[in-house]
Amino acid sequence: MIRPRTKSPVASARRSDHGPAGTGIALMIIAMALLPMGDTLAKLLTGVMPATEVVLWRFGFQATTLVGLALLLRHRLRGAMFSPVLMLSGLCSVVTMTSLVSAFAVMPIATAIAIFFVEPLILVLLAAPLLGEKVGPRRYAAVAVGFVGALVVIRPGFEGFTPAALLPLLAATGFALNAVILRSASATRSALTIQTGATFYAALIALALFGTMTLMEGPGLAALRAPAWVWAVMVLAGLLSAATFLLIAEAFRRSEAGLLAPFQYLEIVGAVALGYLVFGDLPDATTALGTAIILGSGAYVVHRERMAARQGRAPEKALATES
Repeated sequence: MIRPRTKSPVASARRSDHGPAGTGIALMIIAMALLPMGDTLAKLLTGVMPATEVVLWRFGFQATTLVGLALLLRHRLRGAMFSPVLMLSGLCSVVTMTSLVSAFAVMPIATAIAIFFVEPLILVLLAAPLLGEKVGPRRYAAVAVGFVGALVVIRPGFEGFTPAALLPLLAATGFALNAVILRSASATRSALTIQTGATFYAALIALALFGTMTLMEGPGLAALRAPAWVWAVMVLAGLLSAATFLLIAEAFRRSEAGLLAPFQYLEIVGAVALGYLVFGDLPDATTALGTAIILGSGAYVVHRERMAARQGRAPEKALATES
C-alpha cells in the first residue's frame, strides 16, 4: 500500500493534509476489523471448493466492485490503469491470496496470519537491493529475531509439521514484493487507479490459474453445484475485500504510515476471535509465543523506521495487509 510522507512527523500526528489524522486511524481500525471477516469467509468456502476457485471468485467480485467505483469516482483516477507494472502487481496479489487461502484450508486463521506477519521483515530485506534504502544492523537483528518467531510457530522437524505451514511465508513474500512494485507505481498513479488496475489483472491471472488446475485435475466450477449460501458468501467476501482495500488506501492518504502501523496489529486480534467463534480454534502456547516474537520484532522495525524517517534518512514503511 502507498504511504505518503509529510514535513513533520509531529505535525502529521495531529493533522494530515487531508484532514484530522484521527480519521485515518479510525479507517484503519475498521479495515483491520474487516480483514479477518474476509479471511473467515474464505476458510468457510474452502470446505466446498478448492482454494484456486475461492481466489478466482474473490478477485472476480472484488474487480467488479472496484471497476464500478472507478466509473463513479472518475475524478479520483490518475495515471495508466493497464500497464506491465500493475500486471506484475496483480500476479503478486494472486500468489499472496492463493497461498493464504490454501493455508486457511489446513490451519487456523490466526496461525496463518501470525506467520504472514513476517511480511514487514521481508520488506526490510528487500529494501536495500530493490529500493536502495539503507538498513542498519539493528533492523537486520530484528528481522532475524522475527524469523526465529516464525520458526517457533511453524515448528519444522517437529510432530505435526506440514509443508503447508510454509504457505503463509510465500504469501508474505508475494505481498512484500507487491509493496515494492506499488511504491514505484504510486509515483504516477492514484490509489484508486492502482487498486482497480491491479485487481483487474489479478482476476484474469486467477482465471488462468484456475483454468490450468481444472484441466489438470478437474472437475470444474464447484460453485455451480454449491448451495445458495455459497454464492452469498462469495459476493460478501469480494465486497469486504474491495472495501478493505479502499479503507486502507484512504487511511494512508489521511495519516502518516508510522502513526497507522501499530493499529494494523489489530488484525491478529480479530483473527484469533473469529477463529475461535466460528471454528473453535485457539492458538496453543507455542504458537502464541512465536506470534509474540514476530509482532514484537515487527513493532521494533516500525519504530526504527519512524526514527529514520524523522531524521530524513529513509521513507517510512508500515506493516502491510493481505488483499
